[in-house]
Order: sequence, then structure tokens, then C-alpha cells
Amino acid sequence: MLNNEYCKRVYAQVLARDPEQKEFHQAVLEVLEGLEPMVERHPEMEQAGLLERFVEPERVVSFRVPWTDDSGKVQINRGYRVQFNSAIGPYKGGLRFHPTVNLSILKFLGFEQVLKNSLTGLPIGGGKGGSDFDPKGKSDAEVMRFCQSFMTELQRHIGQFTDVPAGDIGVGGREIGYLFGQYKRLRNSFDAAVLTGKGLTYGGSLARTEATGYGLCYLTEEMLKCLKNDSFAGKTVVISGSGNVAIFACEKATALGAKVVALSDSNGYIHDPNGIQLDVVKDIKLGHRGRIKEYAQRVPGSTYTEGFRGIWSIPCDIALPCATQNEITAAEAEEIVKGGAMAVAEGANMPSTPEAIEIIQKAGLLFAPAKAANAGGVATSALEMSQNSMRYSWTFEEVDAKLHDIMVNIFHNINDAAKEYGQEGNLVAGANLAGFKKVADAMLAQGIV
Repeated sequence: MLNNEYCKRVYAQVLARDPEQKEFHQAVLEVLEGLEPMVERHPEMEQAGLLERFVEPERVVSFRVPWTDDSGKVQINRGYRVQFNSAIGPYKGGLRFHPTVNLSILKFLGFEQVLKNSLTGLPIGGGKGGSDFDPKGKSDAEVMRFCQSFMTELQRHIGQFTDVPAGDIGVGGREIGYLFGQYKRLRNSFDAAVLTGKGLTYGGSLARTEATGYGLCYLTEEMLKCLKNDSFAGKTVVISGSGNVAIFACEKATALGAKVVALSDSNGYIHDPNGIQLDVVKDIKLGHRGRIKEYAQRVPGSTYTEGFRGIWSIPCDIALPCATQNEITAAEAEEIVKGGAMAVAEGANMPSTPEAIEIIQKAGLLFAPAKAANAGGVATSALEMSQNSMRYSWTFEEVDAKLHDIMVNIFHNINDAAKEYGQEGNLVAGANLAGFKKVADAMLAQGIV
């Protein structure tokens, strides 16, 4: 609930201007609620129309993507790029290929990305893009033809000093390779830093694949240490999802001494009380893009249940939602609290509804929001850009150490910001305040642009 009149007015304007964009409304409301103490303290923000500018993307590009399937039939998808804010650096954010992609979701993701990228401490602005194309069930040739058509238009709007896309849901190493190949072909230039998440043979960074999941655990470990004098060691962990973020969060949580007992995909979830055998999951998901239910067929003592939301009924000490937006509603939050959890940290983008977050925080659980907790991926993408600019590659250990330091610093920055504005322990507010301050200062310094 907003109390500040300026914030109320800006939010009302967002609702009136784009009434159908529910996901974007949710993201804006959550951020404005967190920013109220800063806005009260700095009236110059209202004079400069800072919030009105902050909630409006600098540029939105929408385009047709025609391609031909293996039967020779012409297919048409819609492509987007939302270039949200470039106050502190070139737009940076992933491309998502999924049937649910629409402008509301991409605006919410781009808006969150601005703050997330600011929190990394690296010079990158925020953006997001993608298409309603579904790579599932498509042949490699079909995916290649789609990616080439998509990049034929997108290349007009991106560049290593303008906008640097990466992967997201539905866009992994295969897709990035096809996209980069087409960009290079059209531009006749090997601009390695124009896309991140590349293969290691053509400018990619070691540890990039692991970065979001590892970073999630690094921040969670620091949160547990500083706020609970505790750690992952000996804890039971439930992780939703089974993509890159979930797999490598599972790997790092296990390395830190925890036992991960559940993973999911969009169809259902597996429960292995003996601890997830990650080599089996990697073979299923990374080896042949299978469904998570195969795990129960291969590992004795494990079970598979249809319906992914039920995963939160499994008791745990630490919950790491790593699947998709709004997967934890009030009902799932109640289950997490009832199951005795001490902490929730978001690996996916906005996986918890506002009602869910309120329930979790009121119950006294630690809660690390996505824009801080899953910033490891984009942080390592920025490290990839640095290596490309230097024509040099760091070792896995060097990148991992830099990632660890970035995530520890993010925790302390958001924790300190929460304290500074009288919100001690509220890391949601702290993330919004700390992320926004850097962007706001840059916007004010650059004038009305």
C-alpha cells in the first residue's frame, strides 16, 4: 500500500497508461513501496520527474519474426526488445523465448533488471527482450532459422556499447550461438561483447553457466551468516525448477553442506529424501532436454508428483524458488512457513507474489528478493564483457571468486540500505533503495533525457 502522494500519482499514471500490463504493475508497485522513504527524504526527485522517467522505458521495439519450419510452412512470431534504462551503462538483460512472452512480462523483467544490474556495482543499464516462440519440440534447424530471422531485425537495435542481450528462459547456449553467428554475418564484425552467455570457443566466460545458481547460494550463505549466525551446513533445501539456475543452485548448496531434496519442472516435481543425485538431473535436463519425471523412474526411493506448485508442501529449512514468476502465491507461502523454513531466497525473477512475501516476512523468515539474490548471472555476463574487451579469459576460479565477492557486497549493500532508511531486516526494501540510488544519482546528473 502506497502512502507517499508522489508515488501514488506515478503508480496511478502507470495503471492508466497500460491498464492490461498486470505483471508490470506488480513490479512497479513493489518497487515504489520500497522507495517511499527515499522519496520522502529527497523532494528534488519529484521536481525532476524522476519516478515518471524511471517507470517509462527509454525505448520499446516490437517486430515480426517470419521463419520456415521443417515441413516448409511459414510461421510468424512476435519479437521484442525493451530498452529500459541506460543511465549507468548500456542496456543489459536476457532474451526469453516462451509462448507466454508479452510486453507486460518483458517490461516487468526489464524494470527489475535496471535495479538488479545497479546492485552488481558494474556499469550496466537494464533491458529485456524475447519472443513468443517456443523452442520446445523444435529441431535444431528450426531453432536456427528462427534465431537468424529474429537477429536480422534485432541487430539494428543492439551493440556492445548500446545494448547487450544474453540468455533467459528458452535461450541457452544453442540459441546464443545461432544469434551471434547471424549478428556477425550481418555486421561483418566480430563484436564479441554484443551478446553474453556465448560458448567458450568464441568469447564466452568460464563460470557463466553456473553463475546465477552459485550466486544465489553465495548471497544466501552471507545472509544466513550475518542475520542468523548460521549456514547451509546440515540444512534441508527445496529448489523449484530444473533449469540452469536450479541445477547449479543445487550443486553449490550441496557443496556448502546442505541436502537438496526436491526439484521441479512445469509438469510436476520430484522428491528424493536421500538427497538429489545431480548427475542424473544433469543427464535428463542438460543431456537430452527431458522431463523431470524421468528422475523417479531412474532413482529408487524418489517420487514424482504431477503439478509443480505442490513442491512447497515438502518441509525444508531453506526454500529457493528458481522456476518462474509468481510460482509462490499466498497458499504456497503458508506451506513454506508451516514446513519450518528459516529462509527464502529467489533464484527466478519475481517468483513470489506480494501476498506471499508479506506472509513470509511476517512469519519472521529471512527473505532475499530476486533482484539481489539472482544477480550473479548478469554480474558474470558483465565480467564476460570485460574479458571480451581485454581479449583475455580468466580462469574458472578467478571468475568464481569475483562472483562471490560481488554477491557478498550485494547482501551488505541492501542490508545497509534497509538499516539507513529504518527498514532493518527488510531486504526487499533494501534492494530497491540501494539499486535505485545509483540509477537516480546518474539520471539527475545527466539532465532531463
